[in-house]
Amino acid sequence: MSMTRELLLSLSRQAWVRRWMETSPVFRKFTHRFVAGETLEDELKVCARLANAGYLSSVDHLGENVTSVEEGGAARDAYMQALDQISARGLPATISLKLTQMGLDFSEESCLENVRALARRASAAGTRVEIDMESTAYTDRTLKIVEQVAEECGCVRAVIQAYLFRSADDIKFLNSLHIPVRLCKGAYLEPHTAAFAAKADVDRTYLTLMKMLLDNGTYPALATHDERIQGEALRYARERGLPKDRFEFQMLYGIRRDLQKRLVDQGYRVRLYVPYGTAWYAYFMRRLAERPANLLFLIRNIFR
Repeated sequence: MSMTRELLLSLSRQAWVRRWMETSPVFRKFTHRFVAGETLEDELKVCARLANAGYLSSVDHLGENVTSVEEGGAARDAYMQALDQISARGLPATISLKLTQMGLDFSEESCLENVRALARRASAAGTRVEIDMESTAYTDRTLKIVEQVAEECGCVRAVIQAYLFRSADDIKFLNSLHIPVRLCKGAYLEPHTAAFAAKADVDRTYLTLMKMLLDNGTYPALATHDERIQGEALRYARERGLPKDRFEFQMLYGIRRDLQKRLVDQGYRVRLYVPYGTAWYAYFMRRLAERPANLLFLIRNIFR
């Protein structure tokens, strides 16, 4: 892990940095590159525009680690509204959520009920719930809920982080249950006993897991902005004669738009992860940490 990434992740946990950035009109301006806006209507307008350009989308209502069961219920209701609008407007969109946002820190049963309700609504709307993976403190509990909701509703996708040592076993397990997987590199600061620290090791593991998913997974999603890895995915899929609708790429709204357009122009499915809401700080800082080149973009534009 680079020193830049460690610094950004450390800063993301500092309350005074959060307060300063959240009240700075300069930084709020630049979050618009990554965040659709503060309201659901802002989000839906962006998703509709993306759909017209040939993209799929995933709606992320920003927020995590709620402070009560009641706040978890409020987050569930916000996603219910999003699902209703996705259905009413015919948008090719899923929803992405974190289980700590659904109240996992306070009640596993309440969290399960919230996700179960959303999965049922998503099934009725013809879409799915994508359950984001958080730090390793939550991995086992997240996969337990994914398995249970998938068995009941069949419309969830799990996220697996390539930098964790355990991920190959997790993917084999999810593949055996025919649960779709989104594979990402990982953006949390983890101990060296749980995760690869060097970028080369993470990239190599990502390629191995990617091939496992393309060979045996159920409609996998490859979440990466790494042009080299995308190229290897395309080569591997062509070599095995996989149709273009057998998998999808996932990328973050506002990052590497050139790669996004290139893939869509080639006829591949590209789903953009589009966040909205006022709790943008933690998301914004992780995006910078995940790809420090985004920090250079920010600096170059501050004085323009």
